[in-house]
Amino acid sequence: MKKYVLITGSGGLIGSDSVEFFIKKKFYIIGIENNYRKFFFGKDGSITKRNNYLLKNYKNYICNNFNLKNLNLTKNVFKNYKSKIKIIIHSAAQPSHDWAIKNPLLDFDINARSTLNLLECFKNYCPEAKFIYLSTNKVYGDNPNKLNFYENKYRYDVKKNSSHYNGINEKFSIDNNIHSLFGASKLSADIYVQEYGKNFNLNTVCFRGGCLTGENHSGAELHGFLSYLVKCSILKKKYKIIGYKGKQVRDNIHSSDLINCFWEYCKNPKKGEVYNIGGGRQNSCSIIEILNMIEKKLKLKIKTKIIKKNRVGDHQWWITDFSKFKKDYPNWKIKKNLETIIDEMIYNYKKEF
Repeated sequence: MKKYVLITGSGGLIGSDSVEFFIKKKFYIIGIENNYRKFFFGKDGSITKRNNYLLKNYKNYICNNFNLKNLNLTKNVFKNYKSKIKIIIHSAAQPSHDWAIKNPLLDFDINARSTLNLLECFKNYCPEAKFIYLSTNKVYGDNPNKLNFYENKYRYDVKKNSSHYNGINEKFSIDNNIHSLFGASKLSADIYVQEYGKNFNLNTVCFRGGCLTGENHSGAELHGFLSYLVKCSILKKKYKIIGYKGKQVRDNIHSSDLINCFWEYCKNPKKGEVYNIGGGRQNSCSIIEILNMIEKKLKLKIKTKIIKKNRVGDHQWWITDFSKFKKDYPNWKIKKNLETIIDEMIYNYKKEF
């Protein structure tokens, strides 16, 4: 019998790379993709090219174009395949702080209501499957900003004797802080995914990601900073540094390393589990540090515009402590370092432009 993986946001970075990964594992793919990224971010964010590539090259990939907030249309997909669906990867989202505040109702519908619709269909039609939800570190709101930072020439950081030096783990509080509306809608979905696992005895997991990146990312000004920064560099466009003097720190994980997390989980699933996942200290950088790296590689000076005010709820510093996942799934490891990620992006954008 054919085995299916249902992937929402199947044309986006994590979705499309998951399509290719699971086809290689002999699965058939049911994609759901309506290219809302173009609606959110304009031409830069469109996934049309990537999705067309998948449709052209993989006969085991079919794509459904509708909005997941429509429960009846979502039900129809699950009714068609039922227990043939072995894995659900929910990577569709409204992913921007800035955009959420413009339209909170749509942000909630896409990030929270759509997740609840999927969970109901999962429970009713294929409860033996594994449900993987792509959450975010923004569920912790701005609590990370309350850590005791010091400032050096290129980044903010915590002291080596800090309990958070190697990153923030799942025990970090999600309460008593500012989340941003995006963080709030993602947190709502995150909690529902956990509760469906625990209340209905289902295999569900939330991966709270840091910066998810890779050469297939359609980076835009409001989302996907690493991809968009490389794109601006190649095209010699001005890059906006928003807040924190460009010394804000992020850790970056390549999509292939994240999808390997999915695979390890699927081989030994748990009920209502949560993992912080990212590149860790080894793959961390500030905007200034990554600008310097790209300038050195491209032998040019990148034009920048500094905006002093930071985004609401934005992190001044985030490094992921992924030791819980590593303990539960010791075969997993990060294979792509930051320099490799940048090299692959530069190569890809040079081919494109």
